[in-house]
Amino acid sequence: MTDNQGPAPNGPQPRKKRDIPDGLWMRCDRCEQMLYRNTVEKNLHVCPECGYHFRIGANKRIQYLADEGTFEQVWADLRSSDPLRFTSKGLSYKERLKAEQERSGQNEAMIIGKAFIKGRPVILAVMEPNFLMGSMGCVVGEKFCLAVEMALEQSLPLVAVCCSGGARMHEGVVSLAQMAKTAAALARFDQAGGLYISLLTDPTTGGVTASFAMLGDIILAEPGAMIGFAGPRTIAQTIKVDLPEGFQTAEFMLQHGFVDMIVHRKDQRSEIARLIDYCQR
Repeated sequence: MTDNQGPAPNGPQPRKKRDIPDGLWMRCDRCEQMLYRNTVEKNLHVCPECGYHFRIGANKRIQYLADEGTFEQVWADLRSSDPLRFTSKGLSYKERLKAEQERSGQNEAMIIGKAFIKGRPVILAVMEPNFLMGSMGCVVGEKFCLAVEMALEQSLPLVAVCCSGGARMHEGVVSLAQMAKTAAALARFDQAGGLYISLLTDPTTGGVTASFAMLGDIILAEPGAMIGFAGPRTIAQTIKVDLPEGFQTAEFMLQHGFVDMIVHRKDQRSEIARLIDYCQR
């Protein structure tokens, strides 16, 4: 008679599965390959299989661009007010800001300060995509203008890293006014002979695209970055036509003359340093 009660006590025992630590693996948004997170991080958060550039926060961006230990942040305590007393889904704008500050570890969607890139002193303005999707409100506009003034006073190049979902609806026309404000500041900077390098990352859209992102003396972009004003679905529904393949990607923008160069993340430090040397010699 056969015994179906399982293996004998002294017989071979089934192996226990090893638990995989949470966060050890991640999936690429483009090629959908499962990737070892540590490998991606060592590769500057770029997929080693297809070259997809993952979105990264402002602190990580500064770490990758600036010489180690050289970034000196200024105006870190600036915070948005609530000019419209905006409320959405029972949550006030002030409550939303507090939640975003706790989640992202930043007070606002832009960090500015002085740094060195391969020994070249610059003023950096870096957007934080993890704070309300890098949307531009009054503080972002004010910080950018302060960065322009610093670059002007110290006769230094200005380097901006753009990553934004556009103007911040919570501040209405106050947010839209930042487009004119930042453009006017850059006009003064240009008249004084300042060098402004704009680096567009994924995504750069809306009011940021329509203002300081596209006003660089030299406009760089990361591979595959989405760059545009309105989203492709909105445009397609409005004009009722099929959009070209690759529409609003960095490669499409380069082909049509809207950006000057596409630069892989690993090459950005060297390329920015080279451009500074070339433009200021």
